[in-house]
Amino acid sequence: MTTHVPSVSLSDGRTMPQLGFGVFQVPDAETTAAVSSALEAGYRSIDTAAVYGNERGVGRALAESGVARDELFVTTKLWVDRLGRASAREGLEESLGKLGLDHVDLYLVHWPAPATDAYLDAWQGLEDLRDAGLARSIGVSNFLPEHLDRVAALGGSNPVVNQVELHPALQNRETVAANARHGAVTEAWSPLAQGAVLGDAPVVDAARAHGVTPAQVVLRWHLQQGRVVIPKSVTPARIAANLDVLDFELSDAELTAVDGLERDGRTGPHPGTFNG
Repeated sequence: MTTHVPSVSLSDGRTMPQLGFGVFQVPDAETTAAVSSALEAGYRSIDTAAVYGNERGVGRALAESGVARDELFVTTKLWVDRLGRASAREGLEESLGKLGLDHVDLYLVHWPAPATDAYLDAWQGLEDLRDAGLARSIGVSNFLPEHLDRVAALGGSNPVVNQVELHPALQNRETVAANARHGAVTEAWSPLAQGAVLGDAPVVDAARAHGVTPAQVVLRWHLQQGRVVIPKSVTPARIAANLDVLDFELSDAELTAVDGLERDGRTGPHPGTFNG
């Protein structure tokens, strides 16, 4: 099955699918089946990370899928144990070995670990990896505006993506604005707030009006505001439903009502500790 997923333009001239499949907190033993279900449903963008411990499971699914490499968009991330210019290459080469790939489409610094400036060295390492062809595009994850500012001050390239926790209960407006200022696409992890907003009235009302599920409303809310989303599930029916959000549109009033759900509804640790 193939589904036409819209793409977003990146500041380096490349594009990425706006809707992908995430595997945060999926055990490696379950990852192959989950990613296989996602690929069968029509996803072509898969997001993993070294620290998730499931890159091998992703790699098995990719190898078994029969999907051509040039149809796939694979993201993985550099963990804090490799935050350095030289060690970034070691981290990516290890990830590539587990994934069974010769390059990734997007490589992210997973977390800035701001107690040191090592993320700045790591960013320069990612620029080296991009130039060497091991990563087509490079970006960051869980970076706050001050981290983005410091990367920009290096005078090289800016991240094309900043992946952050973002959902109706936590909209990270300052970081979204900083992303736009630096030319980075905002990519939402935990886009459904682990279900915490699916019973809220504006979401339920919109779902009823459009004949869809509350989760589909929230994903559509993200897409209509230009964000990339990577919902996670291990249930084939839910995996398919999360992709089936392209044939309806929320009204301006519905978007505004969902916007109004903002509260400090983090589903992961606050900045300064590990985020997904």
